[in-house]
Amino acid sequence: MTDTTLDLGPQALAVARLALAVRDDQLAAPTPCPDLAVRHLLGHLLGLSVAFRDAGRKDFGATTDTAPDSAVPDIGPGWREELPKVLDELADVWRAPAPWTGTTRAGGIEMPGAVAGAVAADELVIHGWDLARATGQPYDPDPAAVRASYAFLWAAADETGPGEGVFGPVVPVPDDAPLLDRAVGLSGRNPGWRPGR
Repeated sequence: MTDTTLDLGPQALAVARLALAVRDDQLAAPTPCPDLAVRHLLGHLLGLSVAFRDAGRKDFGATTDTAPDSAVPDIGPGWREELPKVLDELADVWRAPAPWTGTTRAGGIEMPGAVAGAVAADELVIHGWDLARATGQPYDPDPAAVRASYAFLWAAADETGPGEGVFGPVVPVPDDAPLLDRAVGLSGRNPGWRPGR
């Protein structure tokens, strides 16, 4: 899917900024992820950031071997300090060439390092979009991360068959739509999603 490295820092920073702007009264709000409120989405972002940080370090254990759907994620009282810190650590680890080579593990799945890096970019892009939509914030994702996300999702959909994506049925989006919208559609989400719709 990719044989070059990608700086995850700009996208990690975009997600951290979105997270820090979430108000306490928004934590129970719905998100584009079925059955996940904003607080659960933030918990998922925290967990995946730890998992992909450790996958980049090739430090295997519970953080890399636990399936993401094994429990409903949630946040603790220190999440506003913890999430930006872990996002920064994730980006820092993946700036080195070593994580992109060989194999690693995340979510209990073994994969090439380059694929894991693309998955990390995709998770940050799509869940950043989820968080922005759920909390009514503008979203300015890193263009390089959006390209990596789209390439990963397109390749995954191509492998799974017509209309199917890695995260569920593909939502059709016009070919001339912005690349982010096309990535969102490939992730099984409707780019027009708004709370209550």
